[in-house]
Amino acid sequence: MPDKNKPLLRIGKIAYTNTFPIFYMLEKRFDCSKYEFIESVPSALNRLLRNGEIDISPSSSIEYLRYKERYTLIDGHSISSQGPVRSIYLFSTRPIEELNGVTILTSSQSETSVALLDIILKKFYGIECPLRPTERLMDLAESVIEAYLLIGDDALRAKKTITGFHVYDLGDLWYEHTALPFVFALWIVRKETSTEKAELFNALIRDLNRAKELALKNLYTIAQEWKKILFSRYSLPVTEEELIFYWEGLSYDFSDEHKKGLEMFRKYSEELGLLNKYSLTDR
Repeated sequence: MPDKNKPLLRIGKIAYTNTFPIFYMLEKRFDCSKYEFIESVPSALNRLLRNGEIDISPSSSIEYLRYKERYTLIDGHSISSQGPVRSIYLFSTRPIEELNGVTILTSSQSETSVALLDIILKKFYGIECPLRPTERLMDLAESVIEAYLLIGDDALRAKKTITGFHVYDLGDLWYEHTALPFVFALWIVRKETSTEKAELFNALIRDLNRAKELALKNLYTIAQEWKKILFSRYSLPVTEEELIFYWEGLSYDFSDEHKKGLEMFRKYSEELGLLNKYSLTDR
């Protein structure tokens, strides 16, 4: 347990399958008494980070692009895909080319993925669709909806359980048209944290680097733990092999190619006026 009398580094924790290996290893193998973990969905963590209620978080890439003057990046870390991401899906009753004018429901948990969908529709397919966020998307998913976007564990569940839809992986569509990785999240720190809590911040960088290295070497052990959690939360049966296949399809690095992909996302977002359009965190 953290010592409440000591200054702590407040760390946002995304409660999704994609980040579980890093946090599992970080909490399992390192002294976390100096850290306080605050668990929530990406859009909520964006707001907490921006408002100074947390110091650092794996957070939406669009949050960093909007407020670059407020943040510093931890280099070498991201949540990205170079091809299928396998947890961000557009479900549609018709082919994507025929969606022009159709309202698409989107998860209120996401900001980057909604902007990415808008870019894909407008830039790659030349169509316009109203995108409407909703809190109850998973509850509505099997009702009469023409198209909807799911992210994270909701997307993993839906891909295994919902039938009769065209299903499009947004990471795959991005890579098909750009040949670049898509950066969904970055490890972002408030600039004042890197000076006011410099010792804690530097310790986290060391721990995070090692946690990533250990996680990628121990995916089977981590999968055994996470599959139990997924079943208890959602009654979702998954195998260790399915989880490892999913994690190995992600990239947790932040290379020059990742930076090119992020820059292209920034360019398209600015061209289409999207950087502020999907700012859910202001609500």
